[in-house]
Amino acid sequence: MLVCIIIPIPKAEWVYFFREIDHGGNKMNKRFNVKMLSEGGMMLALAILLNSIRIYQAPNGGSVSAGSMIPILLYAIKWGIGPGIILGSIYGLLDFIFNPFFYHPLQFLLDYIIAYGILGIAGISYAKEVKNYYFAKSIIGTIIAIGGRLFSHVLSGVIFFAEYAGTQNPWIYSILYNASYLIPELIISIIVISLIWKPLNNLITNR
Repeated sequence: MLVCIIIPIPKAEWVYFFREIDHGGNKMNKRFNVKMLSEGGMMLALAILLNSIRIYQAPNGGSVSAGSMIPILLYAIKWGIGPGIILGSIYGLLDFIFNPFFYHPLQFLLDYIIAYGILGIAGISYAKEVKNYYFAKSIIGTIIAIGGRLFSHVLSGVIFFAEYAGTQNPWIYSILYNASYLIPELIISIIVISLIWKPLNNLITNR
């Protein structure tokens, strides 16, 4: 649980800071700190850069990039679901600014804010102390996170772009269309994370 603490300092000043209380309630571990914020900024910049490298561009939106989701996924794996969702949502907003496609407020939320924010689910592997199967849990979290993004885009497609399906079932069309670029993105993400996991392991676990 996050609580705001006000503590007295010897020079009669007050310091406000956010801390996370662990399950035992005895130890307090600072989460929202300068390191988290600076890494978030770097991951955002890297994600934007990777997204500019397009391998495939789908005709009606969506693309296969050079692993643009990887920085967001790694950030969530390191810092947890909450920070991951926040960073992903910010990235979604930036993606809308750089590549705007607005049809309806709900479509905007589903295709940008929710779709990218849900990548924070990759943080399900987060633990205060790294345990066994951390890598495997991180890969599972990555699959669930990108699957969540797929569902968000599919829902947007069914609600707002069903006419593109023609005589085909809108659900089937939306699933196939969005999977055509997100499955390759998933494969790229898993391969790259697997390749860099060992050299980046200390950085990921060093909070």
